[in-house]
Amino acid sequence: MVEEIQENLPAEKIEKKKFGKLKPLLFLGVFLICGLIFLSSKIKISEQGDYFISKIPFIGQIAHLAKSSDRILKGEEEGKINILFLGMGGRGHEGGLLTDTIMLSTLDSKNKKVALLSIPRDLSIPLENSTEWTKINNINAFAEVKEKNSGGVAISQALADVLETPIDYYVRVDFEGFTKIIDRLGGLDIYVENTFDDYSYPITGREDNPDYYSRYEHLHFDVGWQKMNGETALKYARSRHGNNGEGSDFARAKRQQIILQAAKDKLLKTENLFNPVVLTGIISDLNEHVSTNLKIWEIIKLWSSFKNITKEDVISKVIDDGANGLLYATRNSIGSYILMPKNGDFSEIKYLLENIFAEPSVADKAIVLPEKVTVEIKNGTWINGLAQRVALDLEKSGFVTNNVGNASRQNFEKSVIYDLTFGEKIKSLAVLKEKTGALATFELPDWLKEEITADRVANPESKRPDFILVLGQDADKTNSGGENKE
Repeated sequence: MVEEIQENLPAEKIEKKKFGKLKPLLFLGVFLICGLIFLSSKIKISEQGDYFISKIPFIGQIAHLAKSSDRILKGEEEGKINILFLGMGGRGHEGGLLTDTIMLSTLDSKNKKVALLSIPRDLSIPLENSTEWTKINNINAFAEVKEKNSGGVAISQALADVLETPIDYYVRVDFEGFTKIIDRLGGLDIYVENTFDDYSYPITGREDNPDYYSRYEHLHFDVGWQKMNGETALKYARSRHGNNGEGSDFARAKRQQIILQAAKDKLLKTENLFNPVVLTGIISDLNEHVSTNLKIWEIIKLWSSFKNITKEDVISKVIDDGANGLLYATRNSIGSYILMPKNGDFSEIKYLLENIFAEPSVADKAIVLPEKVTVEIKNGTWINGLAQRVALDLEKSGFVTNNVGNASRQNFEKSVIYDLTFGEKIKSLAVLKEKTGALATFELPDWLKEEITADRVANPESKRPDFILVLGQDADKTNSGGENKE
């Protein structure tokens, strides 16, 4: 096919290097493999939608498409391009229109960085033009029932409304395409950093098996180099319940990055890069398993702008209901499990997103990290979300925050740091004072001593923090503009 199209090209186009002609096809593989790998939860088979790849005029119009790269992407002038990655069960699966995986990718067009914000499917959000709330993973299903292929836009808009940020693009994928692509590349060589077992990996199609133990399979990975086909690579990327430290979202994200890099490297190898059979096969797989509202020129522009991104340029965040998370678990009126924002609105999540690219102070981290400083943060005001916002800022400077929440007394005008090290970590204390504008003291008031005692009785295994920071009204001024305005 490549040769047939070349016969119809102008002479000056034929003289271009073959690499240049294959670059857009290469990009489609690399960019959408990123999407497939980043979506790490329970994706099965995607509902067929308006597939942009079927509209590609192939290599005959590559020169025209390349010239279009000087056009402006949505959000590019503002410095942030938002792309929502979605994954759903699809046809033949119970709840196939529910988006089991939702990840917002924000691209910093000025500094060439990428932020990935994982959003849990059980997060409850308000319906548009309604007082009712629903799980965010229902939005796609509601829209698809009304109008086929409208779900991607609907969930993008719903999330954009609650986060008050534009989300102009979406990519909806399934992992069947991922496994096919990896197999077409001849598998991947992956270095497994930790030996681990996962005894609760779900088997597709057995979700409702009366024999509970038949719903899952046992995964085992040994440390060292492993040759993985598509199915094995998918399991390695998706495993959520591994032992030996591999059961966390952060561990899974790291494995995904390893697979992503391996897939990219394998795709760029000469035997694949110049193999029309491999490339056309990948295009076919993408055509069958991916839908998006990204136009061809927009994809090419993204490739041109972000092709040199490394894993050091990627920031990964997970919104969860952990001890220091921004959500809490509860039940709705019909008894379904849902996650809600801790402070009753989405201000903390918006703050996280708005400041996700904020540069941490290298000098601050050089002081704080060696001392391994822990800070317990208590909101001594009635300002919703203040403790979480301060925690996010301090973590960027190397502080480890815990027990982030409200103080029993919320009448503080001025923030106070209670130093439980009694001067042992004086350098980090100076950084903490500078970051918060707080006063520092070694003397604990009686009410705080009682709170500490009660906390230790309730949680005997918890470790004493180095500092307890009680936030006052001035902390809101401190964080509204990134520095103390007093």
